[in-house]
Amino acid sequence: MVYVLEETSKVEKLFDGWQETLIYSCLQKVMGKVFVTDLENPVSAFAFVGILGFFAGAPDEELVRNKPEGFVILMPQNEEWAKLIESVYPDARKVTRFAIRKDTKFDVEKLKKNLEILPDGYELKNIDGEIYDLCLENPVTADFVSAFESKEKYLEDGMGAVILKDGKIVSGASSYTRYKEGIEIEVDTIESERRKHLAMVACSALILRCLDEGLYPSWDAQNMGSVHLSEKLGYEFDHEYIAYEVSSNMRTH
Repeated sequence: MVYVLEETSKVEKLFDGWQETLIYSCLQKVMGKVFVTDLENPVSAFAFVGILGFFAGAPDEELVRNKPEGFVILMPQNEEWAKLIESVYPDARKVTRFAIRKDTKFDVEKLKKNLEILPDGYELKNIDGEIYDLCLENPVTADFVSAFESKEKYLEDGMGAVILKDGKIVSGASSYTRYKEGIEIEVDTIESERRKHLAMVACSALILRCLDEGLYPSWDAQNMGSVHLSEKLGYEFDHEYIAYEVSSNMRTH
């Protein structure tokens, strides 16, 4: 039986050394959930928020089989967990992701300079209630706010900056998740508007806002394009790691 763990302190040690802010969100009970098969003395745990999940502790097949519905990205703590995921989901897509260092010292003046490269005809705005609704109109921009359980929750704990053209969101950067000390950045641009430095502008605006509010803007990269953008903003690449993309209709045998 799989349970939602309320006393998340019981599994903190299982995640020791794993520098992923989405795990912090779950352990701090800011957002997301931690799943276990033993509520009293858990030796395995699954932290899940948005569409991303992290397996830690002793490999547990029951936890792996009981993933949330829909498309998910699963992160194994080690090779044993990886083999278990591959065994349970033989059709899962094994991908390489790129961790970015969490101790960036930002050049504030450079970030402010980036705001000046916004092309004519485009408008930079923070995500408020009205922009939140606009985000949901397009699958590309919906991820800016979708991990939060409600509009009210996003407006309370989230933050973001988008770029508008003709009243439509064409690019943006937002808090995919929130933890006590900061946010995890989600960034995207609609395909027809790429290569115009719009993501650079939106990210710079969001990072500056985080710094003003004493929050750390964490970055994790899905691909090398994301790595290169992060480096232009002052981040440093740390290491590669393996993840598994699993859709709801994939075989489990």
